[in-house]
Amino acid sequence: MRKKVTKAIFPVAGMGTRFLPATKSVPKEIMTLVDRPLVQYAIDEARAAGIKEFIFVTSRGKGALEDYFDHAPQLEQELRKKGKDALLETLKSTNMESGAIAYIRQHKALGLGHAVWCARRLIADEPFAVMLPDDVIAAEKPCLQQMVEAYQETGGCMVAAMEVPPERTSAYGILDVEEDMGSVVKVKSMVEKPKPEEAPSNLAVIGRYILTPSVLSNLNKIKSGAGGEIQLTDAIAQEIGKPKRGVYGLRFRGQRFDCGSKSGFLQATVSFGLAREDLRDDLSRYLHEVVAMDKASQ
Repeated sequence: MRKKVTKAIFPVAGMGTRFLPATKSVPKEIMTLVDRPLVQYAIDEARAAGIKEFIFVTSRGKGALEDYFDHAPQLEQELRKKGKDALLETLKSTNMESGAIAYIRQHKALGLGHAVWCARRLIADEPFAVMLPDDVIAAEKPCLQQMVEAYQETGGCMVAAMEVPPERTSAYGILDVEEDMGSVVKVKSMVEKPKPEEAPSNLAVIGRYILTPSVLSNLNKIKSGAGGEIQLTDAIAQEIGKPKRGVYGLRFRGQRFDCGSKSGFLQATVSFGLAREDLRDDLSRYLHEVVAMDKASQ
């Protein structure tokens, strides 16, 4: 029986410079997508997958993110007094119980691998998930839950993967596939941002991982790689071909939005808005009007 994945690391130390000036005072992770912060989508996905311990790797200026998960007694009391029970329940879903959440500081921006390494003492010898809140995934069954279920069959390390247009391979880490088993693939190597003509496939890694503690040992030995940063993919790649371990990719079912970019954030806002019964009609009507005006002006 494999150990359950009950811990997740959320690297949130980035400065969010692509969203300046908004991120001058507001951490990017609590910018709202419809009516929930980006990070809440990741938390909800993690909870659905059975995650019990939430580890945030933060940096200076992230106090508002920490406050978001705290209880707000005065606000809760006010909602209770006014009989706003639905809002009270919504608010409760943002609270974290004492001991369920931990914050670790990443003092230098040395890359995703370094951010994960910063949390090593809280992971110990258990498998763990890594979730990048910038990647928001709309799926009937949450992406991390799909990965946990697949991991129970494969063991080893697992990355979420999706097919991208061949001309876009230079924007992603790309999997070189040894064996294609349908939704799960066994990985032969991982190539970071290859030119389209040199890419071994069009299967790209996105921001969901299930990793073994051995990846943390690998990170201990890695010197800085591309861009002077410690790359997580380098540490994962060292697990390829290891007996009873190995690396696998899961073609998850769902739609991923890159909310680290402005266009991706806007696309996610429209998509999630249209998925909401209370917003769908008004938003759909407005979008049709915008398209009609655009066509008329051409």
